[in-house]
Amino acid sequence: MPGPLYLVDAFTDRPFSGNPAGICLPDADRDHLWMQAVAAEMNQAETAFLRPRSDGDWDLRWFTPTVEVDLCGHATLASAHVLWESGRMPAGQPVRFHTRSGVLTCTAAGGQIEMDFPAEPATPIQAPAQEAFALGAAPTFVGRNRMDMLVVLDSAETLRQLAPDMGLVVKIKARGVIVTARSDRPGADFVSRFFAPQSGVAEDPVTGSAHCCLGPYWRDVLGKDELIGYQASKRGGTVAVRCVGNRVILGGTAVTVVEGVVRL
Repeated sequence: MPGPLYLVDAFTDRPFSGNPAGICLPDADRDHLWMQAVAAEMNQAETAFLRPRSDGDWDLRWFTPTVEVDLCGHATLASAHVLWESGRMPAGQPVRFHTRSGVLTCTAAGGQIEMDFPAEPATPIQAPAQEAFALGAAPTFVGRNRMDMLVVLDSAETLRQLAPDMGLVVKIKARGVIVTARSDRPGADFVSRFFAPQSGVAEDPVTGSAHCCLGPYWRDVLGKDELIGYQASKRGGTVAVRCVGNRVILGGTAVTVVEGVVRL
């Protein structure tokens, strides 16, 4: 039987902005090669694959067009949005996803979807010249967590003007590179961009999982637990961040743009 397939714009309240994610609910258990092929066909930053569990929870996996990843925020938000909007989960009931990063819980709160994710703070490192050369800007701080490199710049304007050399960025040994600066936008505490040619995504429009690193960093710099991040890609998107111990609560909204089926 065909399996439902959706395209959802996440971390936005209007179509054609935020970060698009494919959401696939296969008709049966499928292997990773099938999922990777569907993700390549969808050609989005991530495509999420959902399967119901006997305990009422859901199994969730994320694939870029080229690799499976350990954590993805925008496709998790989009997955919860689809389950509630389609009636597969009762409105308002928390959704628990079993993933490669543990159990992730999504709840509806204040008109947003809130996601309970692990904090992924960055440890300071000595920045190799390669990173600065690849980005075309001199960082004021460089750190790493288990997935990504974090690069802090001197201003939001410098961040917006970045034109990284993707042939050099792809050589950085990480899932991707998070670049951030203090915000100059009203209503936002910090701005960011995310480059991940290593994972088949040159620039990701809005990266929820990057905020698991950005939240702890800016909490320490700005001295507050609740923050608003704006990802300054061409599409743009806003992520609410609340740091709670070793967890980060990410908040946002989503819009379904396409609904169809996968027939293979």
